[in-house]
This record gives sequence, structure tokens and C-alpha cells, in this order.
Amino acid sequence: MSGSGKNIAQLVYILQAVSFLLGITFVIAVAINHLKRGDVRGTLSESHFLWQMRTFWWSLIWMGVGLMTMLIGGWMIVYLLPLWIIYRIVRGWLRLNDDREMYV
Repeated sequence: MSGSGKNIAQLVYILQAVSFLLGITFVIAVAINHLKRGDVRGTLSESHFLWQMRTFWWSLIWMGVGLMTMLIGGWMIVYLLPLWIIYRIVRGWLRLNDDREMYV
């Protein structure tokens, strides 16, 4: 795996994790993914970038759905979403450390 790509993917996982304290780092992380995506094309890091970007965009979509349906049970989506995000960060980070690609 490309050392530079792996380092960037690791930085993005860190930023995603820190977003539970400073929400803006989640946006910074996905911006880095999009800006550096071309640099990791064809490497194992590319699968992690896709995993990370999908984590961001799907969490944004699900948060919107949860907030729009708050009165009819959407609150469950809002409360469970952080667990799903944590799962995605941990699962991806572990596979990155094992130099394994992420299934996307």
C-alpha cells in the first residue's frame, strides 16, 4: 500500500473520530478525501477513501431522514447513527492497519 495514501487515510479516520468532539473535522475529513482521491487511484487506499466518503455522505442523508421524521420514530435514527459511524471508523481503521482493502 502506498505509504502516503495510507497516511492520508489514517489522518481521515482520526479526523472522523475527533468529529465526535469537534463536528467540523468530519467535513474537513471528507474534503481531504475528495481532494486527494486522484492520488490514491488504483491503490488499496482508494477503497478506504471510498469507505470514508460513503460514511460521511450516508450519515448526512440518514441524519436528514432522522430529523425530518423525528415525530414518527426518526429519533431512533438520530440516536443510532453515531454507533454506525463509530463502527465504520473502527472497521475501516483496523483493516487499514492490516493493509487490507475495504469492501465498498
